[in-house]
Amino acid sequence: MQKKEIIKSLIREFHHRPLPKYTAREIAIPLKVEKIITLIGARRSGKTFLLYQLIDRLLRETDKTNLIFLNFEDERLGLVIQEADLILQAYRELYPGRDMASCYFFFDEIQNLPGWERFVRRLYDTVSTHIFLTGSNARLLSSEISTSLRGRSISYEVFPLSFREYLSFRGITVDFYIPETKGAIYNALESYLEFGGFPELVSIADDEVRSRILQEYFDVMLFRDLVERYEIKNLIALKFFIKRLFSSATKQVSIHRIYNDLKSAGIRIGKNSLYDFLEQAEAIFLVQTLKKYSPKVSVQEFGERKIFIIDNGLLNSVVFKFSADRGKAMEQVVFWELRRRGKQFYFLKNGYECDFITVSRSGMITDVIQVCSDLSDPLTLSREMKGIRKTCKRLGKSQGTIITYDQENKIKEDGVITNLIPLPVFISQDYST
Repeated sequence: MQKKEIIKSLIREFHHRPLPKYTAREIAIPLKVEKIITLIGARRSGKTFLLYQLIDRLLRETDKTNLIFLNFEDERLGLVIQEADLILQAYRELYPGRDMASCYFFFDEIQNLPGWERFVRRLYDTVSTHIFLTGSNARLLSSEISTSLRGRSISYEVFPLSFREYLSFRGITVDFYIPETKGAIYNALESYLEFGGFPELVSIADDEVRSRILQEYFDVMLFRDLVERYEIKNLIALKFFIKRLFSSATKQVSIHRIYNDLKSAGIRIGKNSLYDFLEQAEAIFLVQTLKKYSPKVSVQEFGERKIFIIDNGLLNSVVFKFSADRGKAMEQVVFWELRRRGKQFYFLKNGYECDFITVSRSGMITDVIQVCSDLSDPLTLSREMKGIRKTCKRLGKSQGTIITYDQENKIKEDGVITNLIPLPVFISQDYST
């Protein structure tokens, strides 16, 4: 079958089959801004179903035949950039005389079409301004968008489910005043901390099956997204490096130290290659780094950074069980919640240690946040309170926050108010709060 006929069949297939069932995500994506909308994020984080959610909204006001949806991971497609115009030809032959300016294009995993940006730019400039793209490679999309699509696009990051979304997927109402509901929320929290928020796993009850799926996610990210995409030859060094990043979750990582450990193990690799590994792991959203807070830009940009893994389930499937370190799992969750809320934030470590310092666009410090799973021990409470007070005084803040597992209080001491907030309360709040 010719490729144009294959594209026709894919377009008609989409037009005639019902949309898959989905649970709505709490990600506000505009439909009519006449910009190319790009959704980027880790594999299996729900980008495709978010496209379905957008399509469902459009179907309230337009016919489905005005929508073109293509998944570029579909092996039947297999286009090269010189054949991309076949998409337009196929649609025009299916619907002759249709004004394509009113059409909406949804291209899933567009990075699988090499040179896609040239086609998308032409599509936007000459055919339709309603274009939605997804991709799993942050560096690929961000770098090419900033050059080829400058002024034409808006990007949105899609992460695994937030806790609010996780509760929604499980049909649990956010209400801490009803004992039964509060119990259900904490039960869900335990599962969320251990198995994470990848949407596919929510409906799977078998722990062994969930663990196997998470391991499969990790293998695909490692071999397909890193090894194949970046043509990495030194697989032994890459595996060692990624495992070290995972074991360093929520901690500062030293590339120099990892380099020396590899050297001691007889594994030869240049230090610059390790920096490339880190950049590539960030590009595919496998890990993200957090900068140290400092008034000096050089310290922020070139100092050591903390490592956070995209999802607790993924982390748990590779290196640790969250029950052995609930504090680490909680800190991971808070990091990604701050990312989802679009916060600008850092960690602090210069004699005053603090997990997260949030900063406004103007550079003003807005919150001082520490994560501690259990403050029932008076010595632990005293230590954490002292740390928050010292940090707040140094930064000129009158109050700070300690995120706990289940303790709630407001303590004023030495002129500083410390708010103790249970983790599920903090991460189930509306983003606008």
